[in-house]
Amino acid sequence: MLIADKLKQLREEVKQPQKRVAAALNIDTATYCKMEKWKYLPNKEQIILLSDFFKYDCEEMIKLWLIDVA
Repeated sequence: MLIADKLKQLREEVKQPQKRVAAALNIDTATYCKMEKWKYLPNKEQIILLSDFFKYDCEEMIKLWLIDVA
């Protein structure tokens, strides 16, 4: 699974709009939207923030991210 797919899945599970997730990362909504479409790869700091926001295991999120980075 791509990190982009996981981000979208997690956001939909917690029923949050992209706007709210973007605000948690201190980025604009368009940039977060690109993350979910795999047009922008988040950095490690953003991955950690996202795992906290979604209450998802940080190590698992980083593993998915590393697969995409490689």
